[in-house]
Amino acid sequence: MKIKNILIASVCFLSLFGCTDISENVYDKYPADDFYGTPEGANIALASVYAEIPGDFQRNNVPGVGYAGADNGWYDMNCMSSDEQVIPHRNTGDWQQDFARLHKHEWLPTDFIINNTWNWLYKSIFNANLAVSLLEKSNAEATKIAEAKVLRAFFYYLLIDDFGDVPFFTDNNITVDKIPQSSRKEVYTFIVKELTENVELLSGTKGGNYYGRFNKWAGYTLLAKVYLNAQVYTGEAKWNECLAACNKVSEGGFTLHSGAANASSPLGNKYYELFGDVLPDDETILPISATIDVVSRNVYAVRSLYGPHAQLLFGFSGWNGTIVPKDFFLKYDANDVRRKQFLFGEQPGGFNYTLDVASLDNPGADPQAGVRNVKFYPAGAKTGGGASNDFPIFRYADVILMTAECNVRLGNPGAAKPLVDQIRQRAGLNPLAANPTLDDIYNERGFELNWEGHRRQDMIRFDKFLLANEFRPASPAYRKLFPIPTSALDANRGLKQNPGY
Repeated sequence: MKIKNILIASVCFLSLFGCTDISENVYDKYPADDFYGTPEGANIALASVYAEIPGDFQRNNVPGVGYAGADNGWYDMNCMSSDEQVIPHRNTGDWQQDFARLHKHEWLPTDFIINNTWNWLYKSIFNANLAVSLLEKSNAEATKIAEAKVLRAFFYYLLIDDFGDVPFFTDNNITVDKIPQSSRKEVYTFIVKELTENVELLSGTKGGNYYGRFNKWAGYTLLAKVYLNAQVYTGEAKWNECLAACNKVSEGGFTLHSGAANASSPLGNKYYELFGDVLPDDETILPISATIDVVSRNVYAVRSLYGPHAQLLFGFSGWNGTIVPKDFFLKYDANDVRRKQFLFGEQPGGFNYTLDVASLDNPGADPQAGVRNVKFYPAGAKTGGGASNDFPIFRYADVILMTAECNVRLGNPGAAKPLVDQIRQRAGLNPLAANPTLDDIYNERGFELNWEGHRRQDMIRFDKFLLANEFRPASPAYRKLFPIPTSALDANRGLKQNPGY
């Protein structure tokens, strides 16, 4: 069952702070400090922070606000700069060239997608700061305060991963032009401190009211992700610490979801229930809960398919956008269950998706050029804006692969082999013939987690991000970070731009 109450409550929270005519006697009847100390008030304080995570299709005429689920936001900036997907400009005039520039590592500080992501993250941090303040002043339950602090750490983690040295504040009583810029290492230290002090205070409940919220297991998964990339952020590896955090997640009783055949599934396998409507809690750790036309959109399959082909399959037209680059697709074994998400070659209805894409931008790709992806095959209520698929921010397969990676990096590949083999065998593949190498881990992460928001980070950690591909030469090192948007530099003259921009 999807729990929407905490998101719906955000409307109350935002209206409370947006109104300019609130009578004094409202607080005389129910003092604010008392209100936010109640379970209902604490949930309302948290609601505005959680409401930032789903990808709104459009908010205040700005598209793509959120983590995932719509165009022009965090998901596109991180995924299309990797090797797993891109929206080419079409030679029919469809689609702007922003996505192609991301894939070709030609983005600029003035690009809308970069500015949009930056603004979303700082709005989320502002709301998290406010929630922490309200909850602390009202002496709310420790678990609620901890939840707000872990949420704030999550958004700061996304910020330093993308932008490096960033403006840092935990008190909203400061103007934008006065917010100091902290080093990536300093913010990393803050994130680790907040998580290690608060994760154990979170609820251990899985599902129910905690579907789509940070419980203890989601908190430890976030901590593991932060430690996994510590060497990138600070120059100091934290493989043992990452391993310990992964082991804590394992105490939550998670398992891999079934990979058995399922004739009722459009893709023929229970595996794809992990990307459907209401995600199974055996493997899902932290999802985005989506309801069509209410919360989020999850446009991935709709945005990928050619218009008439989507009409044939889904009953509404596709956007003919996102493709999977040929080199990424061809790495999959023909027997891999996960290969079923890709549509290529001749399709029922006379459509034909070609492997080769001649151009991403000038003059652009042919209408049916490029492999398409229906991993998030539309579920639940369906409209031309998307579907009701929930989105897995964290799932246990990722934790298994993080554990395997840490073991390989610590010189214990024998301990990693059964972990990687679990993932492979669920996908219908044979176990590895030998202990895994780092390249094996990297490839398996790509096979398993594609289109879930992890690939750019993985490519950077494994030193693959700057390598040449069919659409661009090797990239300079400064492209490992996105630039601070020009608008942010104009608003705060104390900020220093990332090198290279």
